[in-house]
Amino acid sequence: MMPAFSYIRPNNLDEAVSSLEGRESFVMAGGSDLLGCLRDEVFQADKVVSLSGLEAEFQGIEKTKEGGLRIGALTTITEIAENPVVKSDYPGLAQAASEVASPQLRNQGTIGGNLCQKPRCWYYRGDFPCRRKGGNRCFAMGGEDIFHCIFGGVNCLIVHPSDLAPVLAAFGARVRIAGPAGRRSLGVSRLHVPPSDDPTRETYLDRDEIITAVELPRAGRTVYSSYRKVRARRAWDFALAGVALVLDLDGSRVRSAGVYLSGAAPVPWHSREVEEAITGKNLDGNVIERAAEAVVSGARPLNQNAYKLPLFKGIMREELGKVNPA
Repeated sequence: MMPAFSYIRPNNLDEAVSSLEGRESFVMAGGSDLLGCLRDEVFQADKVVSLSGLEAEFQGIEKTKEGGLRIGALTTITEIAENPVVKSDYPGLAQAASEVASPQLRNQGTIGGNLCQKPRCWYYRGDFPCRRKGGNRCFAMGGEDIFHCIFGGVNCLIVHPSDLAPVLAAFGARVRIAGPAGRRSLGVSRLHVPPSDDPTRETYLDRDEIITAVELPRAGRTVYSSYRKVRARRAWDFALAGVALVLDLDGSRVRSAGVYLSGAAPVPWHSREVEEAITGKNLDGNVIERAAEAVVSGARPLNQNAYKLPLFKGIMREELGKVNPA
């Protein structure tokens, strides 16, 4: 049964921000994650502030004057996957959006909610007083860890659940944020909190701050992007392993690269090792093989998830092998 809470549907952004005053207040966009957490008593809410009254202001995809793209925070995942400009200029983002959950959830879920969703760890979602819920231990340490992280496992072994975040980070996208202190922006690559900093938080948003939009820089004609996700089932499942690539190419030579992993770490994992292995080089077989080895450099698999190492290596080989020089 859903626990009782106050429900507020503000008519403007200022009202929404002021309504979030209070420790147990939560923003609701599409609601598919938040309402499930409340129903399952993962955490408690005194107040839920719905943004559904702000759709006219925070929904839609449009070009910026700099030639980039602005996506309103309430834009659905389906809209992103099907938008012709996204598919043409940011195909990696369209691919990632099309891989999220199921069609029904893509119709309901929003880009803002996808970036801010709670982890899917069965200890966090279950009846365990884990560190992320304020307890004194991570139950995945020494427990069932088959779907947990191979990088960044300090204090908490979750993997970040978003498919959109790695691609957005690889593109250098930024989130626009509104709060009581005014407006600010933050790179998607710096939005999520590693558990080494604080295992109880997912993002660096304050509780009374709201993401209003995501902005991507201009993607030139020489930019190649892709997202590859491996999961146990074709629909619904989260990534066992995933790779987001954003490459600026000069023929077959990589001028610059953004490489982020999903299903790998508590935050979208920046694979600087792969970037260093391919930047300034032609994507021939030797370079691709070095990149495949580099993608698992520094990985620390747990008792039951060493299978992720060959998965990531195989994905990297295949995805770099698909790159077609402009």
